[in-house]
Amino acid sequence: MFLRSAVFLSLGFWLLSAGVHAQDSTAGRLPTRWDLQTCIDYARRNNITLNSLRLSVRTAEQNNLLAKAARQPTLAGDVSATYTHSKNANPVIGGFSTQSSFANNYSVSSGITIYNAGAISDNIRMTNLQIQAANQTVIQNELDITLQVVQDYLNILLAKENVIYVQDLVKSTSAQVDQGKKEYEVGTIARNAYIELEAQLAGDKYTLVAARNAVRQNKLTLKQLLQLPLRDSFDIITPDTVIASQIVPSLDSVEAYALQNRPEIRLAQLGIEISRYNLAIAKTGYLPLLSASATLSTGYSNNQRDDFVQQMDNNFFQQAGLNLSIPIFNRRQVKTAVENAKIEEQQARLNLLGNQTVLSQTIEQAYINVLNAQGQYDAAVQELSANEEAFRVVTEEQKVGAANIVEYLQQKTLYTQAFENYVQAKYNSALSIEIYDFYMGIAVKL
Repeated sequence: MFLRSAVFLSLGFWLLSAGVHAQDSTAGRLPTRWDLQTCIDYARRNNITLNSLRLSVRTAEQNNLLAKAARQPTLAGDVSATYTHSKNANPVIGGFSTQSSFANNYSVSSGITIYNAGAISDNIRMTNLQIQAANQTVIQNELDITLQVVQDYLNILLAKENVIYVQDLVKSTSAQVDQGKKEYEVGTIARNAYIELEAQLAGDKYTLVAARNAVRQNKLTLKQLLQLPLRDSFDIITPDTVIASQIVPSLDSVEAYALQNRPEIRLAQLGIEISRYNLAIAKTGYLPLLSASATLSTGYSNNQRDDFVQQMDNNFFQQAGLNLSIPIFNRRQVKTAVENAKIEEQQARLNLLGNQTVLSQTIEQAYINVLNAQGQYDAAVQELSANEEAFRVVTEEQKVGAANIVEYLQQKTLYTQAFENYVQAKYNSALSIEIYDFYMGIAVKL
């Protein structure tokens, strides 16, 4: 009994270790620190919505194969076995007699469409376009998720830079509090001035906690977008530089490129082409359909005198024929299908016009945003430079007693606000540049 328990216990530990090792191995396939391109590539490969859309492409491909197969003939075989038991009147001796028989029937039939006014060819062309439309939908969603990854990634960078700044701020304020304590103890400054320094340090520490929490929250947002498992080690790589200012391409050039190349425009154009083929297919309902068919069949029954081979020969049946179906009255089914197809084409044209209008408006807004963002960034750089120098001066003056605590704290507040404005403007400008470049088809870069 003890030996059996020991064996089961060892087996349990082995399975547990194997499970942990497997989990660690799986986890090891994911990096602990992610750069922007890794995030984008992972999102494109693993996003559930994108993978679902890729399955839609495969469905469209299967529909195209089915449309092509309509040109081929059908072929079907049929085998039946029948057992018959009956009671029949006997005209010779009177009364009834029972009779049983067993019969087999074998047949092969085939059919092919000869003429259907081009409906098969139009359906093949339409399903080809549907494959293209499905691929354009995938591309559009890949672009959308790429832009969202960039935005979430920049939010983390912004929060991280803010943490570094606030940490330095806490260190600076702590040094000021230590100096203020010494000055208060020797009577150089009043108690209320020292208390103001302590209050400033407490406020800076609170700001640091909030800044660190913003980093965690922004990381969580990106992880949810990437649909990553819960991992404490997730982090991003901070690039050496973030492009916050560059020459802005003209609005006309970006709009012209986008209207020619963006997937939502191509998707709407494909919708018009698909609706045209759908209309052509609907109109074939007015025209005759010519098809051919052929059948071969034979059979065997045990109540006949001839043997199996002879019966198969005697009962051999061949049939071939043409069938012409001419629509005369179909209770408005074809006319309704044609009218609905016309409406669908008109709707597709409106969709294209709507997509073009929305895209043009979005690009114009992106153009305005990038100009405003770069203007704010340039102003924020100047503001930070001026306040940084003013804060440096007042800090030195406060150390030698040329400036009081109130003046120091006021200038520190201005410097803090200037730095916050700078960081916000820097990443806002970087994001606006990425969005504007996005419509030019320029690859994401930081």
